[in-house]
Amino acid sequence: MIRFMTKWLTVLLLVFIAGLFSLQAQILEPVTWSFSHEKTEENVYELKFTAHVDDGWSIYGLDIPAGGPIATSFEFNDAEGFELLGDIQAPEAEVKFDPNFDMELAMYSQREVTFTQVVEVLADAPVNVTGELVFMCCDDTSCLPPDYIDFDFRLPAREGAPVAEAVEEVTAEEPALAATEDITVSEPEVVEESEAEPTTYEVDDAKDASRSTWGMFITGVLGGLLALLTPCVFPMIPLTVSFFLRNSENRARAIRDAFFYGFTIIFSYVVLGLALSVIFGPDTLNALATSPGFNVFFFALLVFFAASFFGAFELTMPASWSNKLDAKADKTGGLMGVVLMGLTFVLVSFSCTGPIVGTLLVDAATGGNVFGPAIGMFGFSLALAIPFSLFAIFPTALKSLPKSGGWMNAVKVVLGFIVLAFALKFLGTADAVAQWGILDREIFIVLWIAIFLLMGLYLIGKIKFAHDSDLQYMSVPRLLLAIATFAFVFYLIPGLWGAPLRAVSSFLPSSTTQDFDLSRGVATSAAAADINDIYVGESVQEGPHGLMAFTEYEEGMAAARQAGKPVFLDFTGLGCANCRKMEANVWSDPQALDRLANDFVKISLFVDDRSRLSEEEQFVSNAMGRERNIRTIGQKWSVFQAERFGVNTQPYYVILNHDEEMLAPPHGYDTSISNFIEFLDEGKNNFQD
Repeated sequence: MIRFMTKWLTVLLLVFIAGLFSLQAQILEPVTWSFSHEKTEENVYELKFTAHVDDGWSIYGLDIPAGGPIATSFEFNDAEGFELLGDIQAPEAEVKFDPNFDMELAMYSQREVTFTQVVEVLADAPVNVTGELVFMCCDDTSCLPPDYIDFDFRLPAREGAPVAEAVEEVTAEEPALAATEDITVSEPEVVEESEAEPTTYEVDDAKDASRSTWGMFITGVLGGLLALLTPCVFPMIPLTVSFFLRNSENRARAIRDAFFYGFTIIFSYVVLGLALSVIFGPDTLNALATSPGFNVFFFALLVFFAASFFGAFELTMPASWSNKLDAKADKTGGLMGVVLMGLTFVLVSFSCTGPIVGTLLVDAATGGNVFGPAIGMFGFSLALAIPFSLFAIFPTALKSLPKSGGWMNAVKVVLGFIVLAFALKFLGTADAVAQWGILDREIFIVLWIAIFLLMGLYLIGKIKFAHDSDLQYMSVPRLLLAIATFAFVFYLIPGLWGAPLRAVSSFLPSSTTQDFDLSRGVATSAAAADINDIYVGESVQEGPHGLMAFTEYEEGMAAARQAGKPVFLDFTGLGCANCRKMEANVWSDPQALDRLANDFVKISLFVDDRSRLSEEEQFVSNAMGRERNIRTIGQKWSVFQAERFGVNTQPYYVILNHDEEMLAPPHGYDTSISNFIEFLDEGKNNFQD
């Protein structure tokens, strides 16, 4: 009997312990950090930040494009006594498709990732190098909110310091101090190995860019092929042929001159791209991708180029420059004349290639790759140079080319429409980063529909610009392009009602609104007056499908008590891709939308909002087993979710009564509409005012 009781008590104890572990497991912590430092030379130390990543999870690189997750970053506090030597160094990241954000991203999925920063000690006393690192981790189905880790490295005094020598001898062998409790410290033999060769990793800029090197190159090639059809470049063919006819009988010399002619064209454009990289520098180019100011500037620049394509004005180099070069090319013999002829080509064609070049440079500069502009210009100039080099070798091939005419101006105008549509991408990026709320998804799509509808009408001759000739008949290529344009317009129209438009989803803003949702009027009509009365206050904002929500918990709870309705608590994030999928695929259902609009007071708490709390609102939290300084709104709600509900994943939905008690089991990421409606109904039915 005693054995039987002991056996079952043991089983019950194990079940109880397992239950505790299952509750604890809801707080996911797939990434922990350890800090150490290593002396590399006199007064110089390498600080090491090592991320320990669980299987199946990843953290992101240092440079992430707009619309993606939070990049890993390190911010050092200003202090005297030391100097940072260079930038933070990172190992090579793997670029792969991330289903959470539907884009190619640089990430680290290995078990350990070490970032390094070299520091030189300048003080005669021990110094503390402190700061904060920010990172975000995801697996294939979900992401955790960004986390903030304080670090503190205590480094010995400068060698030869009269006071601090004894201190240095003690601290040099100690690991760096961690400011938070969950952070482990590297083992002693790794911390200080002065005889070991320091390991320095370089960031692979080409892989960390938002677009691959090949992507930029191919885009440049396509731009060059388009430029060949413009009214400024096409007429250069007879000029090229007449110049190189003198070598028609000497094939070896013709090949040599053609090579240098093409090389001059390529060299001119690549130098332009390199100059942009050198002037701005890698840090500035990376910052352009998410800078609202620069994105607005690029938007205005592309609109300016589009106006030029439409014929509002001409972008031309001074005629004296091209005339002088042309004259010298005729007079100068040998290779110098060929080089001058190549420069003449670049200058004469600039009025048409300038807008295309500007567009490519803007796109490449904001792609996060320091060599992006040069790569794009190489592809562009290669596409220009190869045909003209062939004409230089085989000048008689001119006979097979079509005659220049009004079709070239039509190509220029069509490019204007495309550039204008592409410009909206930069305005959308600025709007998303700055959260202005000017250009939501529906407005973006409406503008694209208008642009491409006008482009289609232009192609069939219903719209005419000042420099256009009369369209007597429609050619087959023009007809096919018109059909493709109108088909694209019809493809865009369902996007106004929430269709994902996967073919162009990378260009469109996030689907957080639904201006044209017809179900919205049905869902909200029954209680529109009551809803408008409920959502009053500074923290009220409009969310997906026009649903209003509070962004402050206490304010929302007070409104719910006053309205006599239960609370729908939504833990979400600005960069939470699964939250957007739930909102687009589940909330949009008419029955679900009707319940959300009329039966609950909605509170949305964004766990990745990086807006700073005021000094008096900042606090220290011990949630999730470690001490953290809470400085941002997102940290505040992330800690609130962990402390109150023992969970730190999003989306996470909770239905509460006025005593803040749960009325139904919490609901997470689940695209089943019926399950979501059942969750809402259970919460409503269990509510008692």
